[in-house]
Amino acid sequence: MSFSPAEVERYARHLVLREIGGPGQQKLKAARVLVVGAGGLGAPAALYLAAAGVGTLGLVDPDTVSLSNLQRQVLFATIDAGRLKVEAAAEHLNALNPHIAVENHPVWLNQANAEALVSRYDLVLDGTDDFASRFAVSDACLATGKPLVSGALGRWTGQIGVFHGQPCYRCLVPETPPDAETCARVGVVGALAGVIGAMMALEAVKVITGAGDPLSGRLLIYDALAAETRTVRIGADPECTSCAGEPATA
Repeated sequence: MSFSPAEVERYARHLVLREIGGPGQQKLKAARVLVVGAGGLGAPAALYLAAAGVGTLGLVDPDTVSLSNLQRQVLFATIDAGRLKVEAAAEHLNALNPHIAVENHPVWLNQANAEALVSRYDLVLDGTDDFASRFAVSDACLATGKPLVSGALGRWTGQIGVFHGQPCYRCLVPETPPDAETCARVGVVGALAGVIGAMMALEAVKVITGAGDPLSGRLLIYDALAAETRTVRIGADPECTSCAGEPATA
């Protein structure tokens, strides 16, 4: 897979990186990545994946852009209010990088359609804020053998993990917590979404190119108020019915 002169100039900082170089950039160009949720996390993640040269980005979101989104969803502009998020996002991502393709899925991902959507891609990023979709994404990734980069945030705290086989997301969150919170209810500082969304894109680049050590089987927690991070190991739940029989994460 060759690069045009414009692509060579665009990706020059990647091409000189020892851990990416030409072979890694070719992997990015050939990759198909599904971003579930074009919101606080999906918006910055999609921007960085497009800028990185991921060849095909799939966007899943049924919502329209509202003014309340713009405090953190930096992919959109005021003029986009009322438009479908996936349509506005595709326009901005292609303006950022015309060398990529964007596939729009203006649907709510659920157990009925998740596997069909996920099976079309190599890697999935989940930035949704409801557990029904999170569980559907996790189950579909397990069923199709696709790696999952999962992010979450609220108030001043964010977290990110990578799941591929065992342990799975349900080992971390086996069922909807009784005190589950959403950003709409408890609030979130806008810049935190950018931090965690960018980290999700970074983990995706590492998984695709084979660079470094992804957060496989680990959860990184960022406390923005204290400016502290910590990483904890996620153990496989022996009672998890979702990933039973799956290979352990390396």
